[in-house]
Amino acid sequence: MMHDLQETTRRHFFSRCGMGLGSIALGSMMSDQTQANPFTPKQPHFKPRAKNVIYLFMGGGPSQLELFDWKPELSKRHGQDIPESFVKGKRFAFMNSSFKKANKLLGPTRKFERHGQSGIWVSDLFPHIAGITDEISVVKSCKTELFNHAPAKLFMNTGTGLFGRPSMGSWVTYGLGSESQSLPGFVVLQSGSRGPRGGAVNWASGFLPTTFQGVPLRGSGDPILNLASPKGVSTQSQRDSLDVLKTLNLKRLMETGDEEIRTRIASYEMSYQMQSSAPELIDISGESQTTLDLYGAKPGQASFANNCLLARRLVERGTRFVQLYHTNWDHHGGPGETLTKDLEKVTHDVDQGCAALIKDLKSRGLLDDTLVIWGGEFGRTPMSEARKTPGRNHHIDAFSMWFAGGGVKPGNVVGETDEFGFDSVGRECHVHDLHATILYLLGMDHEQLTFRFQGRDFRLTDVAGHVIEPLLA
Repeated sequence: MMHDLQETTRRHFFSRCGMGLGSIALGSMMSDQTQANPFTPKQPHFKPRAKNVIYLFMGGGPSQLELFDWKPELSKRHGQDIPESFVKGKRFAFMNSSFKKANKLLGPTRKFERHGQSGIWVSDLFPHIAGITDEISVVKSCKTELFNHAPAKLFMNTGTGLFGRPSMGSWVTYGLGSESQSLPGFVVLQSGSRGPRGGAVNWASGFLPTTFQGVPLRGSGDPILNLASPKGVSTQSQRDSLDVLKTLNLKRLMETGDEEIRTRIASYEMSYQMQSSAPELIDISGESQTTLDLYGAKPGQASFANNCLLARRLVERGTRFVQLYHTNWDHHGGPGETLTKDLEKVTHDVDQGCAALIKDLKSRGLLDDTLVIWGGEFGRTPMSEARKTPGRNHHIDAFSMWFAGGGVKPGNVVGETDEFGFDSVGRECHVHDLHATILYLLGMDHEQLTFRFQGRDFRLTDVAGHVIEPLLA
């Protein structure tokens, strides 16, 4: 019956159009599946060093002074006042609770050691990551502009603190498409005590077609709620229904030129494909026990370790951009946000999975083609907040991130900070520079990857951004 309805629909449209250009074009679009698939792989601007991205986003602002940026002078001057020249004219979060009470310098609360042939400093909070220092490049001089969580996350993900702009994952899939035809090109995985502040705007497509927005997948249970077919609906019946809908949507697309209709067609088709591909993806029980032990992953459990393993499985299957969010890295001091027990917990949550991901990608020959990014929306101050237990405030002038694979120089440190870790010295790496570099590694010129909206050409890096040459292999 569905086949008859589909044929009747086609005949009705062709009888109205005759054999004019409209009917010929529609017939061509029906026969050419790539016309309705915005994720068809596209050629980059130049030869890429990476094909895929896995972005490990640590929501809340990891304290670089407890993780990667060892400051012996800060340790020596623990408890002293920070010189006025450092804070004069600066803006910080929670001004009344912090800087009006003349906070004291807070020395590093962890033990640091050099690791690997590269001699990169890593604290005792990251024993597993310390074992992969010769594979990563630590950028110590990252700099951003917004000091509250939600807007800072938005800035790190979209290049602006304004709502309505596309996320980096959306820009990448818009520019390059995806190698996978049965899974989304941009996938989001979440873990931790809560979702990231700002929520879905961090992986939204903004003014780009909505097909390029990030698709959140659940690590256990149904990968996407309501993805499975209702009881009594056969695979063939569903396929026939989708074919009729596609015919009607293509007709409407020809009449209006509305790109959102193309998005609708692609979404229906992707959902149909994912009914089989998504459950297979999240079922990690077929992985070897050696691999599961490497990550600390457990089948059927939702965890950051499982998500790291899923990220590897996704890039294996051709997904272009995978973003993992893990919370909570907000450590002001006080209940639930201490630099002792609570920081130890969150670092323990991610340490083994991060290191395992790098090792696993390398052992499978995937690291050269996969760019791995680790970091949050900002860093932490070298001063203690005025609370009962030690903590650090939000800090935008200097923080640390690390990169691996995909054309990044291994065993490398980019940029430095002053003796207190307050400000960057030498090569500052602004968020726009980070974005320009990520696009460059994927074979895209950040000045050429644009989209015209409301009369002007927009880009991820706004009107700024320079490739960070010292980061490149």
